Amino acid sequence: MSEEQTLREDIVVQARRLGPSGLSQGTSGNLSARHAEGFLITPSGMPYEALTPADLVWVDREGGYRHRLRPSSEWRFHRDVYAGRPDVAAVVHVHPPHATALAMCRMAIPPAHYMIAVGGGDSIRCADYHTYGTQALSDAVLQALEGRLACLMANHGMLAVGSSLAQAMWRAIEVETLAQQYALALQVGKPVLLTDEEVTQVLEKFANYGLMSPRSDA
Repeated sequence: MSEEQTLREDIVVQARRLGPSGLSQGTSGNLSARHAEGFLITPSGMPYEALTPADLVWVDREGGYRHRLRPSSEWRFHRDVYAGRPDVAAVVHVHPPHATALAMCRMAIPPAHYMIAVGGGDSIRCADYHTYGTQALSDAVLQALEGRLACLMANHGMLAVGSSLAQAMWRAIEVETLAQQYALALQVGKPVLLTDEEVTQVLEKFANYGLMSPRSDA
């Protein structure tokens, strides 16, 4: 089996996890993986349970493609993430309930729990709102991802990146769990935030923690 075919099959496997994991509903969300001089991405408007490896669309660096299906309408920020972040090999964009609820309030996730480290910093920022599929949204996402591995998207959803699809999916699930915990804590009272020193210590420990480490995907 070729490297491309293996990657296509992996994308399909991960895409079919979106519904059962609670990360997305229906045809919402999209996944991609860096490949050759571009990337493979899920097509626009196709139910994940019907997705096959042949349905994935390869998009080049300029956004061009040759396929019977159209790439996800969000292909721009996938392209721009790969162009600006050589450390990223996969992108997962989803609309899970709790992360999206915070995004609807345009709230970032602060360091209220040590698992904030999954996002690569002391917060998970919320990117400014822009219409889906636009260059303005892509620019906002890249700004929110600066020095980070995940971000919320105002009035929209959430995005996570990784050195592999497995890592990006793991990160997306962890961010949604963190969003749920933070939302619940806000109902209970005022969450106590970790100090800069405490966050730094956790980030150092996370360098070799499970799927945080690129070596774990080898």
